[in-house]
Amino acid sequence: MLVLVLAGVWGAAFADPTPAPVRAEIDAMLNRLETSGCQFLRNGSWHDGARAKAHLLDKLAYIEKRGTVQSAEQFIELAASRSSLSGRPYQVRCGGQAPVESRRWLGDQLTAIRGASGGTRP
Repeated sequence: MLVLVLAGVWGAAFADPTPAPVRAEIDAMLNRLETSGCQFLRNGSWHDGARAKAHLLDKLAYIEKRGTVQSAEQFIELAASRSSLSGRPYQVRCGGQAPVESRRWLGDQLTAIRGASGGTRP
């Protein structure tokens, strides 16, 4: 048991950081969420974009302590699509529109970001 614990600590201490192009896409998505004027549903409560961004950055930091995030899609799947406490999907609501799952909303933002930069994936 001690060997497994030490292996986990050792591996976490040497986890590679998220590659810069991936982190740039994640930051761009979260900046769009923060400035969108949309609301973010998490565990039954609606939050503004700034609180949503802060929460998702906390989740990203937690994940990065355990390993490298290889893509913006992986970040969406692991951190930004559902609550790790309740398992309920996160949602985004913009203006009078019906809420959509955050996985879809962030995926659409990622597509727009990549289109604006002329790239596809880092």
